[in-house]
Amino acid sequence: MKTTEGNNGATMTITANDVKNLIKKKDDIEEQIKAYYDVLDDQGVGEEGSLVDAEGFPRSDVNLYQIRTARHNISCLQNDHKAIMVDIEDALHKLHAREKSKHEQDECQQAEAMEQDGPRPSPFARVDGVTQGSPACRAGIRVGDEVIEFGSVNTGNFQNLANIASVVQHSEGKPLRVSVIRDDKPTQMSLTPQKWSGRGLLGCNIVPIPSGDS
Repeated sequence: MKTTEGNNGATMTITANDVKNLIKKKDDIEEQIKAYYDVLDDQGVGEEGSLVDAEGFPRSDVNLYQIRTARHNISCLQNDHKAIMVDIEDALHKLHAREKSKHEQDECQQAEAMEQDGPRPSPFARVDGVTQGSPACRAGIRVGDEVIEFGSVNTGNFQNLANIASVVQHSEGKPLRVSVIRDDKPTQMSLTPQKWSGRGLLGCNIVPIPSGDS
C-alpha cells in the first residue's frame, strides 16, 4: 500500500499486492474458523448443542472450556471475516478505478503524441457497424470511428478493403494497433481478431471513405 500526497494530505494507494495480502488474511481466518468447527465436531456438540444435561447440570462428557473457547473464537472470527470481505471489496473497487484512470491517461497521452508527431493523416475508412460482444466491441471501437491506421494498413498504402481483410486473416489471435479519429480527436486501440459467437473475426463493418470525403 503506497502513500501519495493529495489535496487533503497523505492518501493510501491500493496495489495488487495489497489485495493479495487481504485475500491471504481472509483465507487464514477461514482456516481458523474451520479448525474451531472441527473442535466442536470432535466434542459432538456443534455450534448450538446444549452444554447441560437433562437435569440442568454442566455436562461431564465433554470439555466445556474447549467448547466455549471454540464458540467464542468462531464468533469473533466471523466478525473479522465480514470486515475483511468489506476491505477486499473496497480495495478491488479502488484498484479497478485506478487502473481505469491510468488507461484513460495513457490513451490521452497517446492521442497527444499522435497530434505532436505532425499533420494528422486523412482517414481512409469508416466504421458503420459494431456488434455487441464482438472483438471490435471489446476493443472499444465505435460506430462513426474514422480509421487512419489498421495494423500495417495506413492512409499512405490503403487501396481497398481487401488490404484490411488480409491483415485480419494473417493476425488471428494477435493484437493489432488501430488508430481512428473520434470526435475530431485521434484515438488508439488494440484489436485482436479472433473467432467469437458471430461472423468473421472482428464483429464490425468497415466501409471505405471516397477520396475527398474525409
